[in-house]
Amino acid sequence: MRKFFIGILFFGALGLKAQYGTLNEILNRLEERKGINQNLESVNIDNKKFVFIKDAEDHTERDFIIIKGNEATYVEVFDDKATGESSSNVFTGDIVRRKNIVSLRADKLENKKVPLPVTKTLLLTRQKDILYLIDVNTKDRWIDEASYSKKK
Repeated sequence: MRKFFIGILFFGALGLKAQYGTLNEILNRLEERKGINQNLESVNIDNKKFVFIKDAEDHTERDFIIIKGNEATYVEVFDDKATGESSSNVFTGDIVRRKNIVSLRADKLENKKVPLPVTKTLLLTRQKDILYLIDVNTKDRWIDEASYSKKK
């Protein structure tokens, strides 16, 4: 009888270990999808271009973040659907990277200082070997242009 209870306890412990391992794997995948719990410090974002496209009723907005070392260029391109005209703003500034957080501060508009700089706080994430920057405030997702263009 005693061996029977020990056997039940042993197989029960094995079952719990297997369930814990499966549950832990599921949680890791969910955290990866949200961009949490990723160690991307070794990922080089130098000379990368990230793209964000937003489609509205009257216009299409294409935004680019181009990173070169500690310098960054932030470009806004607006395409008016009614007239077909495009206009753009080119901001330059700097970035600071702490682990997976990238802070952008663009304080010059076409090489002229602006009183209120464009600032963005972005979370660097990777999903299925594609790099993304997720805006912490608006949840906008910026995709790495190199991975986007090779998918087409």
